[in-house]
Amino acid sequence: MNEANFSVLMSVYYKECPEYLRQALDSVFNQTAIPAEVVLVEDGPLTDELCALLDGYAKFHPELKRVPLPENRGLGLALAEGMLHCSNELVARMDTDDISVPKRFELQLAEFKKNPSLDICGSHIKEFEDTPDHIVAQRRVPLTHDDCKRYQRRRDAFNHMSVMFRKTAVLKAGNYQHCPLMEDTLLWVNMFKTGATAMNIDDYLVLVRIGRGMYERRGGMSYYRKYKKARRMIYDTGYISWWDYKYTLLVQLAVALMPNRLRGWVFKRILHRQLK
Repeated sequence: MNEANFSVLMSVYYKECPEYLRQALDSVFNQTAIPAEVVLVEDGPLTDELCALLDGYAKFHPELKRVPLPENRGLGLALAEGMLHCSNELVARMDTDDISVPKRFELQLAEFKKNPSLDICGSHIKEFEDTPDHIVAQRRVPLTHDDCKRYQRRRDAFNHMSVMFRKTAVLKAGNYQHCPLMEDTLLWVNMFKTGATAMNIDDYLVLVRIGRGMYERRGGMSYYRKYKKARRMIYDTGYISWWDYKYTLLVQLAVALMPNRLRGWVFKRILHRQLK
């Protein structure tokens, strides 16, 4: 295993399951390319169990840099703060309940070395329920820069938890902002608007934990109103057309009003592809 000059950016809050966080951190520290630092934003006070877990990791991994926030700010603002604490130009995003495959960082670093003008590099993901062995779906994304820019008008061209990007390009675009449900969407749009170059690797580099609760959270009018507000922020950037805006609202309204079981089927079979 080789240590490389890049950072990993994560954010955790009190509702995270300690076992999920442990698995996520293990997948980061057991890479073929080990990060020089792991910036972990503690988005508000954590439970005693989460704190004890992080204390234990800090003893054996001095590269773990904890950034405690006095109160919960939400994902966008927590990541914005964390980005400022990253010491390296290349930063990899990682969620605290997902698992990166062992060669993820090595493969992404190779793409940045191959293309010095690259600013964003993500990948496909596989989605699992209960255990990483229980893969139920996948989300594939466009590969080339032009396809990513075009795709971003209606759906995210990147799986947020899979990306590695340049800190300077993120800050040039205004850093993460407070945009609940679409912190990453707004960042991708702003990065494209400021000239970022992007791609996705044609491989599955992150295993993403999902469950029935994910489908339930994306239903109902309360969720739809939050989605509409966030989507309006995207429209106000000028990146998408009025029809792009209205089309995505219509699709989301239909999904939000579906029964939970049907919504789960749509996510697995249509929005994400089910694996056989």
